[in-house]
Amino acid sequence: MLTLEKFEEASEVVKKVTQETKLVYSDFYSMQTGNKVYLKPENMQFTGAYKLRGAYYKLSTLTEEERSKGLITASAGNHAQGVAYAAKCYGVKAVIVMPTTTPLIKVNRTKSYGAEVVLYGNVYDEACEHAYELAEKEGYTFIHPFDDLAVATGQGTIAMEIFKELPLVDYILVPIGGGGLATGVSTLAKLLNPKIKVIGVEPAGANCMQVSIKEGKVVTLPGVSTIADGTAVKTPGSKIFPYVSKNLDNIITVEDHELVVAFLDMVENHKMIVENSGLLAVAALKQLDVKGKKVVSILSGGNMDVITMSSVVQQGLILRDRIFTVSVLLPDKPGELSRVADLIAKQNGNVIKLEHNQFVSINRSAAVELRITLEAFGTEHKEQIIHTLEENKYKPKVVRTNI
Repeated sequence: MLTLEKFEEASEVVKKVTQETKLVYSDFYSMQTGNKVYLKPENMQFTGAYKLRGAYYKLSTLTEEERSKGLITASAGNHAQGVAYAAKCYGVKAVIVMPTTTPLIKVNRTKSYGAEVVLYGNVYDEACEHAYELAEKEGYTFIHPFDDLAVATGQGTIAMEIFKELPLVDYILVPIGGGGLATGVSTLAKLLNPKIKVIGVEPAGANCMQVSIKEGKVVTLPGVSTIADGTAVKTPGSKIFPYVSKNLDNIITVEDHELVVAFLDMVENHKMIVENSGLLAVAALKQLDVKGKKVVSILSGGNMDVITMSSVVQQGLILRDRIFTVSVLLPDKPGELSRVADLIAKQNGNVIKLEHNQFVSINRSAAVELRITLEAFGTEHKEQIIHTLEENKYKPKVVRTNI
């Protein structure tokens, strides 16, 4: 059973290894939503995510014999680092099975805490099945990343901290992968204040909990597809499912493109790096149909590799019309390129790439294709630049941006 006494115990235990992640008031999201929005920055934890809470508390509940056998778990990254670090604190062996698609930064950091890493499968579920096989073969003690009540209790300590800072919180938005964080947070939140609303947030391409709650039983999705690798789970936890079903008030799903622009907003407005799964609870804010409420979005992690980060920033700029490409056909005569450049400059457009092709047509009045990739302030500025080109008879066509 998940009880208030257990949550209180866990809150004291995890203080030994967690950093204080005080709520951050967001002017940006508050103005956007008409609510008072606070961020719970678990991306600032020592291991870069909240997972250390559940892992360390779980280890504290094990017997010496269970720990001495060595630990094994499966994880897309954050739970891996949590278990590896917790095992290091206790001086015991840890083996972590991670999907082959796990970002390199998460693999290397897991290894840096002294754990042995085994890469297996394309998604978490396949890695987990292999971890169970290794546990049976080698006699390791298995630490499930989410379908474990002790782990969920450790994760729920986040809610304890939220209430201490913001006792009158109205809504808590919590990301869902397998459901451990949502279980702990929603259960403790309802114990402390039955009137509070706890909203789960899943990627639209990995909404296993939403489907399961709708069906009234644990359902396995045929597949998952999302950039939120930390929440790319096909099957939610069966042990925790009754708690989530009872204590979550709703589940919101978020598309990948919404996570992309949320990353850009977080970097530009809060100077914080938050991984895609951690952005679920902020991307969902616009779907919250309330005003004047105190809302906390849990930023569950910040472990994103720089290659992914670069791609997400680029796509975010494109989706926000901050970068776009237009194609125009020019007469094949001197001065035309200079004239187009002058028109763009007068509209404060910043040219970042030019492609000039003289062999697209034998019609010399429109023989040269010029592809211009531009930086703009946003959609209105983009349309202004395009309109200026149209007024000057260039017939610009917006094409797929490829920086």
